[in-house]
Amino acid sequence: MSTTFHSANREIMAELETCMAAIDDQAASEMADRILGARKVFAIGVGRVMLMLQAFVKRLNHLGIEAYCVGEINEPAITKDDVLLIASGSGESAVPVAIAKVSEKYGPAILYIGSNTRSTIAGMAKATLRIPCRTKLNLPGELASVQPMSSMFEQSLLLTLDTLAFMILREKHIVLSDLWQKHANLE
Repeated sequence: MSTTFHSANREIMAELETCMAAIDDQAASEMADRILGARKVFAIGVGRVMLMLQAFVKRLNHLGIEAYCVGEINEPAITKDDVLLIASGSGESAVPVAIAKVSEKYGPAILYIGSNTRSTIAGMAKATLRIPCRTKLNLPGELASVQPMSSMFEQSLLLTLDTLAFMILREKHIVLSDLWQKHANLE
């Protein structure tokens, strides 16, 4: 193997550090505030992005925030008191765009996390948090990556969502040791 684990990891971590440093602090605070102010949080994405959102939804529930992934069997009705969090690098993924359009008749605030601030989803959103990673659209201002396809976006998304969860934890003054009471125990 010509590339060592540690040399590859250094390249990836350098990319992530550059990307995370480019995220707007005020936009992140607004996103966290909107999540905190919602009665329920619904999340939608596709592929690996949805996996990152599933981890976030689980964490929100640990933090005492009722949250669901769109399409889950236990998903309740969405209302005007809720938020629909959509993650999509391009902001043009077919399923999230369709879900956003359906949600409009119920009135939730749409929150968008992605790279393309001129996308269909960004145009529908009440709040946008830009992760400036390269997307399939290859738009100006997107950070290039040595990694395959949209790996840097998905990694940055998970870090962004975990950071938002940490901000919410701090805002709610949650004691870390108390969180274990909400951890799954049928393991």
